[in-house]
Order: sequence, then structure tokens, then C-alpha cells
Amino acid sequence: MNTKTNLEAVTDSELPIQNNIKSLWEKLMKAKIGVLPLPLYIVLAAIILTASVYNTLPADMIGGFAVIMILGILLGDLGQRIPILKEIGGPAILALLVPSILVFLNVINTSSMEAVTTLMKTSNFLYFYISCLVVGSILGMNRKMLIQGFTRMFVPLIVGTVLAVVAGMLVGLLFGYDLQHTFFYIVVPIIGGGIGEGILPLSIAYSSILGGSAESFVSQMIPAAVIGNIFAVVSAGLMMRLGEKKKHLSGNGKLVKSEDGNEVHEEKEKVIDFSLMGAGLLIACTFFIVGTLGQKFIGVPGPVIMILFATLIKCLKVMPHKMEDGAHNLYKFISTSLTWPLMVGLGMLYIPLEDVVKIVTPAYVIVCASVVFVMILSGYFVGKLMKMYPVDAAIVTGCHSGLGGTGDVAILSASKRMALMPFAQVATRIGGVSTVILASLLLKLLS
Repeated sequence: MNTKTNLEAVTDSELPIQNNIKSLWEKLMKAKIGVLPLPLYIVLAAIILTASVYNTLPADMIGGFAVIMILGILLGDLGQRIPILKEIGGPAILALLVPSILVFLNVINTSSMEAVTTLMKTSNFLYFYISCLVVGSILGMNRKMLIQGFTRMFVPLIVGTVLAVVAGMLVGLLFGYDLQHTFFYIVVPIIGGGIGEGILPLSIAYSSILGGSAESFVSQMIPAAVIGNIFAVVSAGLMMRLGEKKKHLSGNGKLVKSEDGNEVHEEKEKVIDFSLMGAGLLIACTFFIVGTLGQKFIGVPGPVIMILFATLIKCLKVMPHKMEDGAHNLYKFISTSLTWPLMVGLGMLYIPLEDVVKIVTPAYVIVCASVVFVMILSGYFVGKLMKMYPVDAAIVTGCHSGLGGTGDVAILSASKRMALMPFAQVATRIGGVSTVILASLLLKLLS
């Protein structure tokens, strides 16, 4: 009898401990990093880290996705939680800069770098991402708004570019920089369309005109492009906050106001058909291939041809609605799930802090900032005059001061406006190509 009573007493004494453990576990499962419960995130991160340390991480897409996703989920989540930083595009800033700093400090080991390099460069993940966003967003847009957006966006883009160039040169002169040096080595790299499409062609042109190695010119121009991109991301975050406070100034991803002042949008909440998303993937890849074919025969950059082709298909209404829905649903999945991971990969491979550190001074940073801020402010005010949503017009115009496709992703994600990707790509590609050509011709005339 006494034995039974003692056993019951022991069991009763263990209940509070079991309840506490259960309560703690429930709290841990409710705590999340992104969409993942904290315990699961820790387990996944530990597995990936262990594989990386012991050089068993696959040096392919699997390993690359594992690395950028585990970091992207964490940094995106932190960026949305940190006070002040979250108001100015924190997730984009952290996802770009933290991996770049880790690479600069040699914290990321060779195994992880090889996997990410394979994914980003060999597998061309950036262009896959851009293709899905451009094609999906165009096919999911209101046709009338799409046409008006493309026809009106060039005015703020041109005005913004001219004013940004003038402002950059004047501020550079104020700080003792030579006008020619300011223009060719600070302003032009910022608005040249990124590293691959802008700085590399510029370095070759500069080398052929002035002599010397192209590599030496690359190292002189990259810091301006990187710093300009950072200011563009921060400015986009600030514009997003302005749009949240003054809703009449923002289209939330729409560029042009409808004639009656009411919002027009074809996007509808529908049940997602995953087979249609597969069709959307095929359509996005094929449209990108159309761009590469067109580039071979007519010389226009492939992404621009892809945008024009997708716009033509949308305007002619030749794509079945279900296929448009599939491409648009794919766009929503890609933009929601892979943006921060993609930016981790971009930060690791395309934001070279070593080059930036060598050349940066406070005056240099101010000159870069003046170019970007004038570009965005002019886009805001000119867009307002053009009956566009000024916040969205400013953000698209600001993409001309970003790091090409890399910058477009960072700027639009910081402002939560990935639907503007087609317009951003036009601003970046056409604006960048025009800048490279004009700068090269001008340098030849002055030499």
C-alpha cells in the first residue's frame, strides 16, 4: 500500500517537469527563422555547416542552394526585425553586405564558395530568377497599364540621368575632384548598368583609348558602382516607407495611375495549379532563349529583347490566360521564396569589398550619394508630373544607379516592389548601354 503511494508521489512530482519541457518545446517550435521553426533551422544549418567543413557539400546546385538559402532565410528575417534598419530595406542590405563581409574576412570556406559559384555563375541562377520575374510579371499585368508604363518611364529616366550626372560632377568639383575623373570614374560606373554589362565593357573601351590593362580600370570603377548600389537600396527602402505613410503617392508595384484615378489590376487570387507553374517555367526559359537568339542576330542585349517580346505577346493577347496564370504564379513563388537567398549569392560573388576599401574616402562616398539621390528625387517629381505614382517612378528610375540585374533585385526587394522588374530591367539595360556607348565616344573625343 505504501509502495503504491510512493510511486504515485514520484509520478506526480515528475508532471510539472514534463509540462515545463513540453511548454518550452512548444515555445521553441513557435519561434521561427523566416518560415522555419527555430529547432528545425538549427538542425538544417548544422548539417550544411558540417558538410561544408568536411568538404562533402556538393559543388553543384544542391550545395549552392543549401548555402544561400540557409543564410538568406536568416539574414532576411533579421533585416525585418532590426529597428530602423527594417525601415530602409534591412533584409536586402543584410543579405547583400553580410555575405560580402564574410568573404572579405575569409570566413566562408572553399567548399561553400565553390557550390555557390557553380549555382550563380555556371548555372546562371541570376538570369533564371530575372527571367521568371520579368515574364511572369509582364504576363500578369494589366495590358493598358503595361503599355502606359513603358511609354512614360523614359521621361523621368532621361531627366534623372542628366540631373544625376550634373549633380555628381558639381559635388565632385566641390570636393576637389577633377571633372573628367568624376564623370568617367565615379558617375559613369554608377549609371553604367552594373559590372558585367557596364564596367567590364567600359574597362575594355578605356583600355583601348587610354592604354594600360583593362583590369586596372575595373578596380577604379567598381567601388563607385557598389557604393551607388548601396545608396540606391537604402533610398528604395525610404521610398517604400513614404509610400506606406502617404498611400496616394504609391502604386505598390504599379507605375501608372489609371485615367479615372482608380487602381486597375488583373491579378486575382486563384487556386494555384502546379502543372501550370511548370508551364510558366517553360515559358520563362523560352522567352529568355528568344532574347539570346535576338542578341546574336540584331545585337540588342538579350534581356531587353526578352522584355519586348513578352510585352508584345501580352499586348497581342496571343498567350492563353491559363498560361499567363502559370507564369504569374511562378513569378510569385520565385519572388517570395528565393529573393533573399539570391542576394546572398550576389553578395558573396559580386560585391567585392576589397576593391571598395582601397579607394573609398568620405568625399568619394558623398559624390556617389549625390548621384543616386538626385536620380531618385528627379524620378519622383517628374513621375508625379507624368501622372505616374511618384514613389514607384522614383524606385524604377533609381534602378539606373544600381548594379545591373543584381541592383534591380536588391532595390526592388528593399522596396517590396518586385512587380516593377520589367520596368527596372529596361531602365538598367537601355540606360546602361546608352551610358557605356556615350561615355566611350566622349572619352575618345577628349583624348
